[in-house]
Amino acid sequence: MTVVRGRPAPGRKDNLAAYLFLAPWLVGLVVITLGPVAASLVLSFTDYNLLQPPEWAGFDNFVRMLTDDRLHNSLRVTFTYVFVSVPLQLALALLLAVVLDRGVRGMSFYRSIFYLPSLLGSSVAIAILWRQVFGTEGLVNHFLGLFGVTGRGWISEPETALSSLVVLNVWTFGAPMVIFLAGLRQIPAMYHEAAAVDGAGPLRRFRSVTLPLLTPIIFFNLVLQIIHAFQAFTQAFVVSNGTGGPSDSTLFFTVYVYQRAFANFDMGYASAMAWVLLVIIAAFTAINFWASRFWVFYDD
Repeated sequence: MTVVRGRPAPGRKDNLAAYLFLAPWLVGLVVITLGPVAASLVLSFTDYNLLQPPEWAGFDNFVRMLTDDRLHNSLRVTFTYVFVSVPLQLALALLLAVVLDRGVRGMSFYRSIFYLPSLLGSSVAIAILWRQVFGTEGLVNHFLGLFGVTGRGWISEPETALSSLVVLNVWTFGAPMVIFLAGLRQIPAMYHEAAAVDGAGPLRRFRSVTLPLLTPIIFFNLVLQIIHAFQAFTQAFVVSNGTGGPSDSTLFFTVYVYQRAFANFDMGYASAMAWVLLVIIAAFTAINFWASRFWVFYDD
């Protein structure tokens, strides 16, 4: 029997081709993602102003955070934004998904229209438009004027500025809505039919059949939207002109990181803040996964 040597096995050739196709992504992962992440970890323990070589500072940057009032306020603003906007956004997304799941004529059109805000909501153009809509002479105040109600500067007043950004985030409900709609389509109709035979009305079927079977999708959307909300930056930065105002009422944690890094040239401190944000997001994600065992139902 003749053995041909020197030719790579078919499996090795396939692996080589796969690595070649993956090479651009792997290079991007190392150079654009992992490299900067590792560098920021090192810089978080230094005093670095972008103009001079970094000097080792140990845990000084983290100790400074304990007495930084603006950082504490940015955490308060960010947590308020996350805890208010994410539940409202998911509730609206689920409501519209249930409506569309009932077989509305032209559903593809409505699904595309409702998804559009998710594509545009984080853009600079929409943030500028939002500032105009909720400004003193904006569309909201003109609408209220039709009913004799005197409007206010929704963006320029500390009491309402953050609420305007919450509304903007709720408006970008399209992505979770599409995911909810896909989840609703996967629920077997026989469950609803059996519940209807037992005398369950629409609300009871939704509470006892739809919601339990949809909990994995709710959990998925919840984790994604919490991470996204913690990372929100563009809306607050554009609406406040980069100041986090008025009176730091829209000073998101990410905006404050940007200010410390590129306005105050305190890159070491900003890197430490970025790692604190990473730990916060990781902690919330871990808590959600731990808590999911008590309320997420998998039918398999």
